[in-house]
Amino acid sequence: MDIEALEHLLARGHDTVLVRLGLGRGYLDRHDGNRAVIHLRAAVALDPHNAPAWKWLGQALTETGDTEGARAAYTEGIAAAEKAGHIQAAREMRVFQKRLERKTP
Repeated sequence: MDIEALEHLLARGHDTVLVRLGLGRGYLDRHDGNRAVIHLRAAVALDPHNAPAWKWLGQALTETGDTEGARAAYTEGIAAAEKAGHIQAAREMRVFQKRLERKTP
C-alpha cells in the first residue's frame, strides 16, 4: 500500500500499528526521517513490544541526526526483541547501535 493510501486511512481514524509502521517505513524509504519518526513513535506507543518498529525508529532518528534518541530506540528494541524471542532482530539492532558508537566521539 502506498503512503497516500495509508495517510488516507489514518485521516479516517484508522490509527493502528500496521498503518503507522507502513507510513514510518514508507517515509524512511523516501529519506524523510522527520515524518518517519512521527509515525514510528506512534507505532511504538501503540505496541511497545514491536521490534521492527523500534529498529526503524532507530534508523529514522539516525537519519535526522538524533544519535542519542537512536541509541535509546535500539536499546528499547533489543529488550523488546529478546523478550519476544526475536534473536535476529536483537542482533541487527546491536549492530546498528555499535555503528552509532563508532560514528560519535
